[in-house]
Amino acid sequence: MEALSESLKVNQSLTSLDLTKNHIGAEGMQALSECLKVNQTLTNLVLSQNQIRAEAMQTLSEALKVNQTLTKLVLLFNEIGDEGMKALCEALKVNQTLTNLDVTWNQIGDEGMKSLNELLKVNQTLISLDLSANDIGVEKMKDLCESLKINQTLTSLNLSNNKIGDEGMKPLCEALKVNQTLTELFITHNHIGDEGMKALSESLKANQTLTDLILSENYIGDKGTEPLSEALKVNKILTKLDLTENRIGAKGMLVLSEALKVNQTLSNLNLSYNEIGTKGLEYLSDA
Repeated sequence: MEALSESLKVNQSLTSLDLTKNHIGAEGMQALSECLKVNQTLTNLVLSQNQIRAEAMQTLSEALKVNQTLTKLVLLFNEIGDEGMKALCEALKVNQTLTNLDVTWNQIGDEGMKSLNELLKVNQTLISLDLSANDIGVEKMKDLCESLKINQTLTSLNLSNNKIGDEGMKPLCEALKVNQTLTELFITHNHIGDEGMKALSESLKANQTLTDLILSENYIGDKGTEPLSEALKVNKILTKLDLTENRIGAKGMLVLSEALKVNQTLSNLNLSYNEIGTKGLEYLSDA
């Protein structure tokens, strides 16, 4: 790692570097961070599955405070935890170039999320944030949504696999009614049922920016398609809707089809792995 870092200090052409699963750890991160302080070309850095914990994150964060080229940082499947997240957020209050951050599966708890929420209220550069598989749950979701009401830059947010449930959808939907920047929202595998869909549908009637909505692997059934269909009749923004692997049957397809006869903007609809059957397909064909 030290040899690579030394070469990156003088390299003038490399823009993307993927170091996934290289057992970098704290010592390797020290060397890499030193090069990030002086490198002038690297924009995309992937450090997934590298056993990066709080100490290594502290070192990387110091580099991010002075680095002026990196725009994308992927830290998927490390163990940065609360302390690592706090250090990263402090760095991003200073950093002016990072636009894409992926911290999927990183054991971020209450304190780490608190630091992130404070960051989102003031950060002016981050446009894409992936928080998948961090066990956010309902209470942390409430605080995150307060930040989303204030944030003015985030356009893509991934909250997949976070046990949000119907209760967690309520504060998210309230945020969506006032947020004016989010265009992509991923909430796959979050135990969202018909009640959550009802809340989301109300927000879709008011939201003026969301174009891509990914709701795959949830518990949305025929009852949940009713409020969704009403929202689709009036929403003029949404272009992509993914309902893969839910519980939608023929009855749900009937009401969705009625909405599709009216809706003029939705161009991409995914209903894979549902239960629409032959009758549901007939309804869809008539739309």
